[in-house]
Amino acid sequence: MQEKTFRELGLSDILLEALDKKGFKEPTPIQSATIPIMLQDQRDIIGQAATGTGKTAAFGLPIIDMIDSQSKNIDVLVMSPTRELTLQVANELNILRGEKKLVVTPIYGGQSLEKQKQQLKKVNNIIIGTPGRLMDHLRGKKLDLSHVQYVVLDEADEMLNSGFIEDIEFILSKTNVDRRTLLFSATMPNPILKLAKTVMKEFVTIETKKEEMDMSRVSQTFYELRESDKLEALCRLIDVEENFYGLVFCRTKRDVDMINEKMISRGYNTEAMHGDLSQFQRERVLQKFRKKICKMLIVTDVAARGLDIDNLTHVINYALPQDPESYVHRAGRTGRAGKSGNVMSLITPAEFRKLNFIKKISKIDIEKVDLPKVEKIIQNRKIRIKNSIQKEIEQGLEKEFYEFANDILGQNTLEDSIAGILKVAFKSELAEKNYADIKAPQRDGKRSFSKRGSNRFRDFNRDRNRSKNNNQRRRNKY
Repeated sequence: MQEKTFRELGLSDILLEALDKKGFKEPTPIQSATIPIMLQDQRDIIGQAATGTGKTAAFGLPIIDMIDSQSKNIDVLVMSPTRELTLQVANELNILRGEKKLVVTPIYGGQSLEKQKQQLKKVNNIIIGTPGRLMDHLRGKKLDLSHVQYVVLDEADEMLNSGFIEDIEFILSKTNVDRRTLLFSATMPNPILKLAKTVMKEFVTIETKKEEMDMSRVSQTFYELRESDKLEALCRLIDVEENFYGLVFCRTKRDVDMINEKMISRGYNTEAMHGDLSQFQRERVLQKFRKKICKMLIVTDVAARGLDIDNLTHVINYALPQDPESYVHRAGRTGRAGKSGNVMSLITPAEFRKLNFIKKISKIDIEKVDLPKVEKIIQNRKIRIKNSIQKEIEQGLEKEFYEFANDILGQNTLEDSIAGILKVAFKSELAEKNYADIKAPQRDGKRSFSKRGSNRFRDFNRDRNRSKNNNQRRRNKY
């Protein structure tokens, strides 16, 4: 059966235009199942969907389509377990709304409470917040949820694990009783189902099967370094490999162009791809890449969406993506069809918190490793040169090369002749001075970079602890 398009799902033209700009071509299974129910039905929804399935768009698109941009009330409330996820959802919804004039406001711990109070005095159509910070504003009577039409519980299992259930129930008690409630979770333990039956009216359950990435053949690593050393590190990672064929992901179009220009100036055969390229330019670049005329494509997430290229050996995150879903999408481009693959991320200390968030939500182990030493790179190049020479000899050499060799040997010893030829042919490739020093990045205090995060999130824990204290106070009160 042919998959439906976004237009066939019933979305408006303004959202279809936003989807086209973002590079979305076909809806994912969770989107195909959720959007029509949201637009044509009145039932609440329980959706089981893992990271990387596009669930934010699944609930965000129909909600954006249905709410009134002229409204002065908070019409939508999205609850999420962490600051990172809150910001991720807010960013996604701002992109998905396209030209529709809606105010999307993230509310989370670690941000100024007073600034948030000032923002809440203004028009806010959609609020995305952590339970702990939402409770702060409800206790301060700065948050009016009485007009909320839609409530979304995102990553409900994570909120359950963090002890937010009582807070969620309290927050929901302050919302419009006629609201529609949507609950999304990667897993469906009994407490989640119990919560759903408590806070929902008639609901429909949507469960989609996600094609799992075979992580057993994909090496996932990260490298600790300063921002200024990322380009040098990228060169080392490419040079140490014998058959590099991969994608390098950057954050912006400007970054793509800058890195591509610098790599070309260093002698690398690279191509750039981003949203400013015409269709003709895009096809030309892809043709070169598929034919392996160039073996490194520097891209943005939007430009890479929809690319289907086989046999990629590497995916390199020059900059981490904004959310776990994008990381999973990037990683899934290598290690296909039973082949091995490598996902490498260049991480500064400022990005370590984001890395831990990606690891936690994606449930992927990403190992810290050291950059290859220059000596190792040179040694690998010597081995490749030696193997190439041996291959040419085995395949047979043309007569003129033997004549040229005898001419050189007539003037020098065999050892000197070979050494001289190697120097002329490979001097630039075997010179250690071509590689700059890479120093360890500055760290906070004396704490190790690898230990600083240890899968802990300050705001996450702050909200969780606040939640536990609040729950205890409520139990004591009642």
